[in-house]
Amino acid sequence: MSPARVPALAGALAASLLVLTACGDDASPAAAGATTVTVTATDDGCTAEPASSAAGPVTFKVTNRDARRVTEVELLRDGKILGEKENLTPGLSGTFTLRLDAGEYVVLCPNAATEQSTFTVRGAAGGAATTTAAAGLDEAVSTYRTYLLSQTASLVKATTEFTAAVKAGDVEQAKALYAPTRSWYERIEPVAETFGDLDPRIDARVNDVDPSDAWTGFHRIEKALWADRSLKGLAPVADQLLADVRELSGEMDDVELSAAQIANGAVGLLDEVAKSKITGEEERYSHTDLWDFAANLAGARQAFDVLGPVLREKQPTLLETAKSQFADVEASLARYRTGDGYRDYSAVTDEQRRTMTTQVNALAETLSKIAPLVA
Repeated sequence: MSPARVPALAGALAASLLVLTACGDDASPAAAGATTVTVTATDDGCTAEPASSAAGPVTFKVTNRDARRVTEVELLRDGKILGEKENLTPGLSGTFTLRLDAGEYVVLCPNAATEQSTFTVRGAAGGAATTTAAAGLDEAVSTYRTYLLSQTASLVKATTEFTAAVKAGDVEQAKALYAPTRSWYERIEPVAETFGDLDPRIDARVNDVDPSDAWTGFHRIEKALWADRSLKGLAPVADQLLADVRELSGEMDDVELSAAQIANGAVGLLDEVAKSKITGEEERYSHTDLWDFAANLAGARQAFDVLGPVLREKQPTLLETAKSQFADVEASLARYRTGDGYRDYSAVTDEQRRTMTTQVNALAETLSKIAPLVA
């Protein structure tokens, strides 16, 4: 889950790792013929300049000028997140590109004094892909949709087994199932995050939750397993988690997808690793962070792979560069394999974390060039 609704990470390690991301996403080109929209985040709010565009490809260039409370900017329509840039600490920036139809959209910057502003798209989209290219993009979306459905089906099955262990009070069995179960979720996290309150209910950490709200989901159970070492009273949390995962699975049947969203999601998964999870704050009780990294990487790889045939026609050099960088990151992660899982993340040194951050950032920068090509 993105830490958008909490203050930016603090501490020497977080600072030393996050600074490596400063020059990443700015290099992304705009789509051919795209309108370029600038969004500057401050603690007062964020608005799009210009506040309207013609229908078609739109590239949003997002910058956190000096905001401490705001680290994310989202574009929504009908309550669903279409695109976003997360983990933007002061001074960082990034881009995302989407093909937008006419209508009213919301630019959202959580935690700002004024969180929402309106972005208007007018007219009919032009410059669509050729018939051959469109067929390739349609095939990519169809293949990725099948992947989402298979992942959520596996997530429901695994969560059923995990929550049964929680309700039975079987701490050791629940610990064994925790990281493998979460992996199914982490692979599809960018899409899961588009469904309103579901992601916070499933994946919130304690500092993501307003004191007046109940803390639910995987991380509430994680704390019980590793910090409290007791599952007493957790049956309602387990029931709610399973219900939320089943609801997510149902939502996937009708989720709206585009090739640009798939490409943006791949970058989002890698940004989660390099700009947030690399610090160890995600799995702070279990230290199973490397499982999350591997799942995020696998999800990004799937998104990249389904777009591969299109890239082979449009930018074969980009395709080969990304393949090489994926291999580098996968090889780095493989060093931490142990048995059927991964080492305790607390044993990974700061230097090793910086090495992974550098590799993941390089891959994310390459993948950030895909969305403008397929929007």
